[in-house]
Amino acid sequence: MKKKKNKEKANPYHKEYGVISNSIHAIKAMTEYSKKFIPLIMIGFICAPVMQYLWSFISKFVIDMINDNRQISALILIMAGFAVIQILSTMLNSFYKSKYYLYIGARFRQIKLKNRKIMSVNYECLEDKDIMDCYQKANNACNSNNVGVEGMMRSIVNLIMIIPIIVTGILILGTMNIFIVIAMTICAVVQFFISNRTNKKAKEKVWDPLAPWWRKHNYLVYTTSDFSAAKDIRMFGLREWLTDKFKTLNKERYEAQKMNSKIWLFASIANTVIWTAIQAAVYAWLILSVVNGNVSIGNFTLYLASSMTFFKYINNLLNAVSDLFAKSREYDDFRSFMDINRGENHSDGKEVPVCSRYEFTFRNVSFKYPKAENYALKNVNLTLKAGERLAVVGLNGAGKSTFIKLLMRLYEPTEGEILLNGVNIKEYNKNSYYSIFSPAFQEVNLFAFPLCMNVSMHSEEQTDKQRAEQCVIASGLEEKLKELDKGIDTEMLKVIYDDGTDLSGGEKQKLALARALYKNAPVVVLDEPTAALDALAESKLYGDFDKFIGNKTAVYISHRLSSTQFCDKVAMFKDGSIIEYGTHSELMKTGGEYSNMFSVQAQYYIDGREEVAVNA
Repeated sequence: MKKKKNKEKANPYHKEYGVISNSIHAIKAMTEYSKKFIPLIMIGFICAPVMQYLWSFISKFVIDMINDNRQISALILIMAGFAVIQILSTMLNSFYKSKYYLYIGARFRQIKLKNRKIMSVNYECLEDKDIMDCYQKANNACNSNNVGVEGMMRSIVNLIMIIPIIVTGILILGTMNIFIVIAMTICAVVQFFISNRTNKKAKEKVWDPLAPWWRKHNYLVYTTSDFSAAKDIRMFGLREWLTDKFKTLNKERYEAQKMNSKIWLFASIANTVIWTAIQAAVYAWLILSVVNGNVSIGNFTLYLASSMTFFKYINNLLNAVSDLFAKSREYDDFRSFMDINRGENHSDGKEVPVCSRYEFTFRNVSFKYPKAENYALKNVNLTLKAGERLAVVGLNGAGKSTFIKLLMRLYEPTEGEILLNGVNIKEYNKNSYYSIFSPAFQEVNLFAFPLCMNVSMHSEEQTDKQRAEQCVIASGLEEKLKELDKGIDTEMLKVIYDDGTDLSGGEKQKLALARALYKNAPVVVLDEPTAALDALAESKLYGDFDKFIGNKTAVYISHRLSSTQFCDKVAMFKDGSIIEYGTHSELMKTGGEYSNMFSVQAQYYIDGREEVAVNA
């Protein structure tokens, strides 16, 4: 119990469900994917003992018939009967094995559920190391056929297949000497305890501590092959530095593998000694019984083959149980992540009412990032009225993006509350709440879809291509659109199609504006989407975009002040607090930090100015 608590303290999201609970969960997952698993398991259950013991009986009967001087016709008849049974069993067994792909399908279904989960948990979870370690372990549990999720499914069925073989072996060998059966069982149990203990130790000492290693390794693999990082790697000579990072990580993995080998060395030696001893004992007893006339030659062959099969499968049974415990511990990793309850059910709560006015109120709102010591926002009070233009300004790190993420409910306030038309936004379901925003973020991700789908963010069937094209033109990408041979149907990136097209930084940010226009939600949020543009281009684009959105509520966030003059209100952030709030004219008159910042930048927004300047 103490060890279990220590594990949960090490990672509060890790749980141990137990092998029975995990087995039930895995079987349920299998049958939910395909009902074919049930008849297939029944076929395997019947065929397993036949395939293992049939030839042992054939040898016995043939030798006994020869010793008894039976007629050749009787021998042929019994051989024909066994041949028919063998052919039927082989056909059924081959049919059973031909359906192994069902396990892969069941694992892919669980992977789909896992992927849906990571895309729907609270946004802030992606910055929580414990949750991301938990997610990495869940990934590892879905990585291949013989680990975690699929390994658990296969282990359960393997255990079911072994049981009839063991029962048949007991029935056969019980007629020989029940004490030998008991002795073989005891030896197999000893092997089981050795293997199970070793397996558990290896997971705790080797594989669990490697979760951060996988995250680091995956990051390096992605970075070294990512097109967006390729320029920096070449121009700044990062190849050797990144290679050294790989060497350091590989050394860590090598040491882990070496420790794993040491842990298993004793288990391998002990199991080999036990196997050799039991074989020698069975051979000695059977030979002595034949010499004393207690066992016929036919029964000698039956008992010898059956005893080896029995011990092999009693050992396999206990190894299968040990393996099931090992897979169950890996399955714990998958279920631990799937059972994290961090807001992924976006349909909880009531729908945001459809109305003509949406007013947002921040009431004593403070926010602290997970495990951070200082507040990113502190005691923010602000009202964003319906149809109002709000400029959120300040230097980098002032808290502007955090404010926006709270507004859009990507984060939940640490203290205070946010109201929508007087109602706490926590009362609304997230899907409904998200639907009222058209955001454009500074970091714009292209997806390996056609341009039209990158604008609509919907499937091709749900995309209005004509509308997508209009939004692309309105966002300032008309010239780029004319360059594309396939126009709005041009594939983005070269991940899937060799003729895919990438966009420059400025073009990506214009695409973000096109997405915001296409969604056509009542509240528009622009989180520095024009940072890659020069000051004049940014000012012009903001002005044009503002005309397109009409009477919608809009929030413009920037550390440059190109949007402030046409906004109704300006909120100046510094060190996580609003230090100035009012109209552009009011703040200019006060002569505070906003006025000073605007005065420094104002020269860059004069139409026709050609000087190149550094952003303030």
